[in-house]
Amino acid sequence: MRAITIREPGGPDVLEWAEVPDPVAGPGEVLLDVAATAVNRADLLQRQGHYPPPRGASEVLGLECSGTVVALGEGVTGWNVGDQVCALLSGGGYGAKVAVPAAQLLPLPDGVDLVTAASLPEVACTVWSNVVMVARLAEGETFLVHGGAGGIGTHAIQVAKALGAKVAVTAGSDERLQRCRELGADITVNYKTQDFVAEVEADVILDNMGAAYLGRNVDALNPDGRIVVIGMQGGVKGELNLGKLLSKRASITGTGLRFRPVDGPHGKGRIVAEVRDRLWPLIASGEVKPVVDRVLPVRDAAEAHRALESGSVFGKVVLKF
Repeated sequence: MRAITIREPGGPDVLEWAEVPDPVAGPGEVLLDVAATAVNRADLLQRQGHYPPPRGASEVLGLECSGTVVALGEGVTGWNVGDQVCALLSGGGYGAKVAVPAAQLLPLPDGVDLVTAASLPEVACTVWSNVVMVARLAEGETFLVHGGAGGIGTHAIQVAKALGAKVAVTAGSDERLQRCRELGADITVNYKTQDFVAEVEADVILDNMGAAYLGRNVDALNPDGRIVVIGMQGGVKGELNLGKLLSKRASITGTGLRFRPVDGPHGKGRIVAEVRDRLWPLIASGEVKPVVDRVLPVRDAAEAHRALESGSVFGKVVLKF
């Protein structure tokens, strides 16, 4: 089959359209003909040589896709050849075919077409697992998401609003903040000209920055507040005032999605099941909408990576086969 491959670690120009071995559906897996995939920041890190896939996962980029089931592995039930689905992956989405555990499949949400659906699994599972399952965001609480204009941020705004929370976001321009307001954000902070600590008192913070925001995130928390760190764009080592954390009875949790097992209480299968049962109805009703900035041919993956790195993307970039 054909796939986007990485010639060597480096910039977007190392991405090549090449032939690779066809994947095979193992026990408990299905084989998909990929219709589309989406670009995530983890893909940029993997391309640069900083984020290798889990052992046994495909070396091909891509943490989500949409497509059609073309084969069932041993023991798979509940799915049929010909089903149109989207899927959470550990890798392989930039390939024409991908094998994926059946527990990580999702039906297309009502009203969402096959190509657009490729933009949903990674953000949906990331936001739901962290904001709802870990941080337990409740109606009436204030939720702050950093990077509100990105794929995670645009989805998190809508999910939090649907759950009855007050939503605050940070972003780097007034134009991007206005678009966040159109998605439902109540408080918007331009991180280039404003200090979010002065503008927001949050119960839950979803943070993609890591070390750079660690101390200020604690400062911005209400008593009993929860911080969930899902990224390290601002570095991996920071200084924490434990006295302040203790005085607020606050908690900080670091989580990841890609390296979780499929099964078990903390597995991807459980997250996908909750997303299907509780989040998919919100998408079907229109309360939560996919936010796609642009759709490009998969061969233009390098252009897609450059766009994401430039900060010009609002929402997700989809690559179509």
